[in-house]
Amino acid sequence: MIVNQANLQGIYKSFRTIFSEAWDTAAPSQWPLVAMEVPSEAREENYDWLGDLPMMKEWVGNRVIRDLSAFHYAIVNKDFEATIEVDRNDVEDDRIGIHRPRILQLADAARRHPDLLVFDLLGKGFSTTCYDGQYFFDTDHPSAGGSVSNFGGGSGTAWFLMDLSRPMKPIILQIRKRPELVALDDPGNENVFMRRKYRYGVDDRKNVGFGLWQLAYASRETLTAANYAVARAAMMGLKNEDGVPLGITPTHLVVPPTLESAGRSVLKVINDAAGAGNPWYGTAELAVVPWLA
Repeated sequence: MIVNQANLQGIYKSFRTIFSEAWDTAAPSQWPLVAMEVPSEAREENYDWLGDLPMMKEWVGNRVIRDLSAFHYAIVNKDFEATIEVDRNDVEDDRIGIHRPRILQLADAARRHPDLLVFDLLGKGFSTTCYDGQYFFDTDHPSAGGSVSNFGGGSGTAWFLMDLSRPMKPIILQIRKRPELVALDDPGNENVFMRRKYRYGVDDRKNVGFGLWQLAYASRETLTAANYAVARAAMMGLKNEDGVPLGITPTHLVVPPTLESAGRSVLKVINDAAGAGNPWYGTAELAVVPWLA
């Protein structure tokens, strides 16, 4: 193949087509289960409003506006990229097809990256703060008349109980710029001139942060029916600043692969080994997440 700008543009268009097809046919992601996507239009976005959970109440006198000055939480967008190089000799020798798997991998990496970010943050919830200034999973979130816990303690492998039925989610995936395949293939580029390399890569801008801690409960205690019951009761007992129940009902038990068996024993077994009925059978969906391994 003659190396000229027209042919290089053709290669780029071909790579873009491969990238798009791979993106559209990729396996479903798991992050939408626990995270809500929020568009971003700036370097960072402010989420102080997470401190105010709106609930309807009787209108008596003036509207009640909650003071949010005690809360400050912002998510700053980050740049992410993945890049490959194509040797000019491969272009001259019409060997572009051998790079198809690499473009497929670029698309796959870009598609899976939100999973990595979201579940990595979830695992760091024991040492990373959320909108109220406390760790996301903590024993003393500020509440009317005292504090509230969404952490069951322990020192083992973490498991998570969540209410994922609402528009709000425990995690925020903030999107500033979606993944795009770009090329550095100008024949006059220094990298091409000195090293005979064309570069193709994908980049985007995004970041993750914590949403509502009220919708998630974590424990490092052994995953048993008894500890599951404690977590479930703690979530369902949450109330707002006025003492009104939040109406939280756990919908999903989220576990790493090592706790799949324990999770199934709690939620999927109708009767135990002695034949006694399991009161927690089917009370939540089991979500096994490899990204938590």
